[in-house]
Amino acid sequence: MTTLIELPAVSPLAGIQSLELEITGKCQLTCTHCLSESSPQATHGVMTPADWRAVILDAAALGIRTIQLIGGEPTVHPQWRTFADLALTLGLRVEIYSNLFYVREEWWDLFTREGVTLATSYYSDDPEEHDRITGRTGSYVRTRCNIREAINRGVTLRAGIVDILPGQRVTEARAELESMGVQRINTDRVRAVGRAALPGWKPTLDEMCGRCTRGRAAVLPNGDLAGCVLSRDFPAGNVRETRLTELFGGKAWAQLTASIPMPVRNACTPDDSNDCDPASTPSCDPQ
Repeated sequence: MTTLIELPAVSPLAGIQSLELEITGKCQLTCTHCLSESSPQATHGVMTPADWRAVILDAAALGIRTIQLIGGEPTVHPQWRTFADLALTLGLRVEIYSNLFYVREEWWDLFTREGVTLATSYYSDDPEEHDRITGRTGSYVRTRCNIREAINRGVTLRAGIVDILPGQRVTEARAELESMGVQRINTDRVRAVGRAALPGWKPTLDEMCGRCTRGRAAVLPNGDLAGCVLSRDFPAGNVRETRLTELFGGKAWAQLTASIPMPVRNACTPDDSNDCDPASTPSCDPQ
């Protein structure tokens, strides 16, 4: 049983409701479009477990409601369950964004705890196409099996589909997820960040969905504070040098927020349907 730590009721500073914690760059996969360019050879970054615990404590004290553990693949970080447990103890909601390539039996107990949700990425109902995108043979079968297991165990799970390849079986992937019982499915176009960026391409905030800094923020493996994991090239300070409270109230954060084009309300286009994967925060503010 989790013993909650009582914290004073406060309004989230800067309106931040959700904080993405990119706790590692390591991943079993090498997805062609990966925003963090993660791989088995990547590292957990310079943020120590103590640094991440401090960020989680600050998030709770600031009134932030949800943290998302993301990567890379967050479950390859040796302390990921410790981070999740701390957040739950502080009364936060926790989402674990996993590729579901590998799930240990004992992890299911955490995935089914109150306040925990699970999210994953899915690309096609065709195993060859899915594996071509992830760069790992057998990833389709493993992810699909673990999605089924999650649904069978009553885990709250959502899936994000990123449209990457010409003619990709996105519609069929959605239908397959629905047939497995996944109720929350979001789609998004691939964005020119990380491995999806063209040679010589310079990052631009115009590539963002417009929700960065608006209700959300992210902390990267090097400690940088960004508007979201996609806007990683535009940091507004570093949590290893300055506490979250000061960063959110600072000039750099205000300038970053002002520089990001506002989302167009109820004007989602076919290739920018509802969300900014992998975080899948609504980009067009659908009603």
